[in-house]
Amino acid sequence: MTRTRTRVAAPDQACVAAVDLAREAARELASPGEPGEHLGFEGQGDRIVTHYFACLDRAYRGWRWAVTVTRASRAKNVTVSEAVLLPGPGALLAPEWLPWSERLLPGDLGVGDLLPTAEDDDRLVPGFTGADPEIDHQMIFEYGLGRARVLSAIGRDRAAKRWHSGASGPHTPIAHAAPAQCSTCGFFWPLAGGLRGEFGVCANEYAPDDGKVVAADHGCGAHSEAAVMPPPVEQATPILDDLGYDLIEDEQGSVDESASEELGHS
Repeated sequence: MTRTRTRVAAPDQACVAAVDLAREAARELASPGEPGEHLGFEGQGDRIVTHYFACLDRAYRGWRWAVTVTRASRAKNVTVSEAVLLPGPGALLAPEWLPWSERLLPGDLGVGDLLPTAEDDDRLVPGFTGADPEIDHQMIFEYGLGRARVLSAIGRDRAAKRWHSGASGPHTPIAHAAPAQCSTCGFFWPLAGGLRGEFGVCANEYAPDDGKVVAADHGCGAHSEAAVMPPPVEQATPILDDLGYDLIEDEQGSVDESASEELGHS
């Protein structure tokens, strides 16, 4: 077995020497500024060399001017093929571009916005495949009474994980401080279908999750069976009889006030 060796052609010397020509092309692009020092060159192919110059613009730190020069076969004159501004090592770059469908976050949809759903969205399946098994699928399909698409098993599982790990799940401070779980609350309205045992809707107008889907093991202080403290006992108002009066006789003291004996004080 023999290894195949690839021969790398040496950079064309005429193109390597065309630094001034490349700098002039970079100066036209950098106007009104000036390109910086020559950072080197790189061979791109037969008689093709790219020269790099530092970019002195403070808005493009780490970038560099790249000027590609070339010459035709057997020609002596070198010409500029391309001149661009390219990021160098350590350059500040914008985040990688993502389609809008991948950048969308919960809560981004506003009034009047439309969010089209792809035909191959794995969260949805055709409506006649996801209907209740007790309903005649053919009848629904023929009369057009069903929805075009319904939630798939994948979409249901994703929603369940999202709800369970969110603010209405069991792993929140308000749920940890609750006296009991939502599953034992009288205001807990279980969902229908396969999620009935895991989620429901809160119907307590005083609860923070009123009208929202909550996990069965969620909880809050507005639980229907929360302990009620007995009201404090109020002191009875005293009753005063101001219609009559009692006569109190004067009691005789132990000292005879009429006596003239000195008592030893003034």
